[in-house]
Amino acid sequence: MANPNQPTISVGAQGDAVKRLQRGLRRTPDLGLKVDGNFTPQLEAKVKSFQSDNGLTADGVVGPQTWGALPDGRPMPVLQEGANGPVVKSLQQFLTNGAQGEWNVTPQGIDGDFGPKTKASVKAFQTWGGVASDGIVGDQTWAVSLHAASSTLETAVGLQYAVGQ
Repeated sequence: MANPNQPTISVGAQGDAVKRLQRGLRRTPDLGLKVDGNFTPQLEAKVKSFQSDNGLTADGVVGPQTWGALPDGRPMPVLQEGANGPVVKSLQQFLTNGAQGEWNVTPQGIDGDFGPKTKASVKAFQTWGGVASDGIVGDQTWAVSLHAASSTLETAVGLQYAVGQ
């Protein structure tokens, strides 16, 4: 199960479980869904639609059956200057390959170390993607649509880098 041991939640809930729900729904894909940790009536409508589409009781309550049907809702890692490893290397590869004619700033190397040049490339990508340009890759940056069929930064870099929560 992709979302084990999650609490039953519904409208009015707030916090990490709601963020996990929102990320899971965003990966169905529902690229416009924001991750803010608030279970609103609008989110309830999206849950009911997901439940109906998956043969579940469409009651808007997210319990074990709905959690089990959702894609993994764990977060992607937050990346910023000083981060390193394979996820940074994959991010740098993506930023290098996509920069031409789009955000036009590459990290100038694919070494797995998030330094000032990677930060500059991330900021250019964020501006291109219409999110806050702070050089930190968090939920909103991972969710940037790549204007391709159901593709976001997190799907391009790889959801295998989702971290435990």
